[in-house]
Amino acid sequence: MKKEIYALGIGHNTPVFIDLAEACGYKIAGLYHYNNTRTGEMDHGLKILGSFDDLYNKSNLSGMNFLLTMGDNIIRTEVSNRLRQLGGNVPTLIHPTAVISRFADISPIGVYISPFTYVQADSSVGNNTVLLSHVNISHTTHIGNSCFIAGGAIIGAYTNVEDFVFVGQGVLTISAKVPSIGEKAYIGARSLITHEVPAHAVMAGSPAKVIRYND
Repeated sequence: MKKEIYALGIGHNTPVFIDLAEACGYKIAGLYHYNNTRTGEMDHGLKILGSFDDLYNKSNLSGMNFLLTMGDNIIRTEVSNRLRQLGGNVPTLIHPTAVISRFADISPIGVYISPFTYVQADSSVGNNTVLLSHVNISHTTHIGNSCFIAGGAIIGAYTNVEDFVFVGQGVLTISAKVPSIGEKAYIGARSLITHEVPAHAVMAGSPAKVIRYND
């Protein structure tokens, strides 16, 4: 019998993460929206059971599994922490086609690794981080908590990616040239990163340059 999991956050990413959960052997038991405006509706053939607050108002979520489909790193982390405080489980999901080195360390909390992604030896991935399809995490690289690495990105070796970093589609960071990507940095699609990225920097271009800084 398949384990049940409830999907939170209804948007364009939702069916993508539902596909991942089902590929990992879960059955979607229902959906939860951020508010009550859509309670009772159907989305992608699944019933919207209520709001996040409906879950938060339960005294105990023990034994319940949750799939967080929102792309915003901060919101995803806040929801994950709240559910886990109430006893809920936010499991890590790794697609069967992903290749994970036996020498890699993947957090058991809320990591989503999509099809055809590769995490090489001596690398690690922190809580609530998303690696979309065809991402390559090179050896001896650390991906922090609550990051989002979009499809086709390649993170070179010997890089420390700090928490809450967003990496756009097709980004390439050069091995041994990028010692760190600072907290809450945002790297635009197709950027070529050739040096350290400061915290909160918004980077774009080939080679990438700082466009501005986020708060």
